[in-house]
Amino acid sequence: MAESTLVFIVLGLTLAAFVWGRFRYDLVALAALLGSVVLGLVPGEEAFLGFGHPAVITVAAVLVLSRAFERSGVVDVIADQVFKVGERLFLQLAALTGTVVVLSGFMNNVGALALLLPVAMRLAREHDTSPSLLLMPLAFGSLLGGLTTLIGTPPNIIIASYRGSVTGENFGLFSFTPVGAAVALAGFAFILLIGWRLVPLRAGKASTEAMFDTANYLVELRVGEEAKANGLTLRELQQELEETIPVLAVVRDDRRRAGHAFFGTLREGDILLLEAGPEEMKLLEDKAGLSLGKDAEDEEKEAEEQAAREQQKAAKRAERPQEKRDEESERDGKPSKKAKQEKQEKQEEKSGVDTEGLQLVEAVVRNDSMMVNHTVTQLRLHNQFGLHLVAVARDGGRLKQRLREIRFRPGDVLLLQGGESELAESLATLGCLPLASRNLTLGQPRMLLASIAIFAAAIVAILLGLLPAAVALSSAALISLMVGVLPLREGYQAIDGPVIVLLGAMIPVGQALESSGGAALIAEAMLVWGGQWPAVVTLIGLFVLTMMLSDVINNAAAAVLMAPIAVSLANGFDASVDPFLMAVAVSASCAFLTPIGHQSNTLVMGPGGYRFGDYWRMGLPLEVVVVAVAIPMILLVWPL
Repeated sequence: MAESTLVFIVLGLTLAAFVWGRFRYDLVALAALLGSVVLGLVPGEEAFLGFGHPAVITVAAVLVLSRAFERSGVVDVIADQVFKVGERLFLQLAALTGTVVVLSGFMNNVGALALLLPVAMRLAREHDTSPSLLLMPLAFGSLLGGLTTLIGTPPNIIIASYRGSVTGENFGLFSFTPVGAAVALAGFAFILLIGWRLVPLRAGKASTEAMFDTANYLVELRVGEEAKANGLTLRELQQELEETIPVLAVVRDDRRRAGHAFFGTLREGDILLLEAGPEEMKLLEDKAGLSLGKDAEDEEKEAEEQAAREQQKAAKRAERPQEKRDEESERDGKPSKKAKQEKQEKQEEKSGVDTEGLQLVEAVVRNDSMMVNHTVTQLRLHNQFGLHLVAVARDGGRLKQRLREIRFRPGDVLLLQGGESELAESLATLGCLPLASRNLTLGQPRMLLASIAIFAAAIVAILLGLLPAAVALSSAALISLMVGVLPLREGYQAIDGPVIVLLGAMIPVGQALESSGGAALIAEAMLVWGGQWPAVVTLIGLFVLTMMLSDVINNAAAAVLMAPIAVSLANGFDASVDPFLMAVAVSASCAFLTPIGHQSNTLVMGPGGYRFGDYWRMGLPLEVVVVAVAIPMILLVWPL
């Protein structure tokens, strides 16, 4: 069997696996690489050279620098200004989308979205705006912003490096700017003036109250003398129940202890403060003997205390003139000041939750999260990370099945409870993005200025040709770690492992497509199909084909696969490779039709309450705008 045929079989199976989504894309890419080695398409000694490719190194360095910006407070300074736009939806859209477009040009676009997503959620809640009107424009803006520079998105880095292997000279840092900026500006104008009106209104579905409605499930249960829970730890209690029901706090001797920090055994008189619905309540009563309300002894004690309080009130009423006025007010039908205060105290006593030491937070599951396709039991969420899962929302609605049975998907919104000090680190390790509004800090001024200076020095080195982009950006990342802008541990966490594996594995497979003659065969078929038409028609076909491909697979993989086809097409027309490569770079990053084409789209699906079919409503006309602007600009800046 011809090598080109084998390559097509491998790529066909790989694309099918990408679309199916049963296995994570980095595992699919690695399987494609190893399969290519077994079939003799990639030499064994060259199998892992892709992991040392300049494009892979550059992507890793950009991810570290993006996290350094966040850590130093550079982005917080910008995001803090977004809160000042007021309640007008037009201004909110302009501020959010405009900011993410600019940020995405100089940092990872997913990172830029992650920083502004909590800001958008807070704006939506404070001004009673549906988050669905803000989040899809925000996601699409992050994709458009990535088009503007070399480091804005992985496809640009891949295409720049591929051009170097073909012509001996890479695209520069701002080679993408003329075309990318024009497309981003046109896309931004479309979103602001027309696009947001096409987004389906998912009113209220993305708010915590609508998705989880936790107030209705906040209950206190007492451990009685004969309760089965008496003498058990919280972990043993969960094992007895065969269900993970999060205990927010344990009240003992009028002192609250956070559930995640309570490691002793339960005893008579303890009060468990927890989240539970009717089914969980029945389970707790049947299997653990826990009960609502108070026993007779407590009721009698409380009655005596109430009587004593009444006597004290009567004595004070006789001594203080104010109390007399209060009585008169009550006779007139007006509540007294003291009555109001007592009513408020009772309400606080009834509904208040002592949050000291514990915190409830919303978080969305990222595409590359370790939680994907796993259950809470498999992850050992409480034992390993100190977190309790309270509820899960999917497609804007709370899931009704048991928490232990839920296999998490990208875009799921989780309500988690854990210790305030460890919460951020646990979410980062799990690969979840917090949605609750962050406490914006300006960071240490010295670190803020240091991060800007380090990044600026790297940009200057690239522009002056002193260092290749991979070396300059890696040096900037290293210096940021050494001077303390970013802790070393966070630096490693910032590197998106699945994306690195995807690139390192797919680059040799893409080279096999070219070396086997597969890319030339595809190019010849396109040339035969478009032989009667001008080269610009084939260029448009390449652009649209790549855009469609990026809607169903990772944009970096689309760029890797389409780059050799673009070069073969250029050679077939005896034209410059630059416009064809630039067409692949732009189109690979414009995945606007589905939530699975890009991480940014997936991240807003749950918080925005979107459905799979919502994206094309704004995405399709936006792609038409992109094609209409990009093709003329490519031909103007990079003539055939």
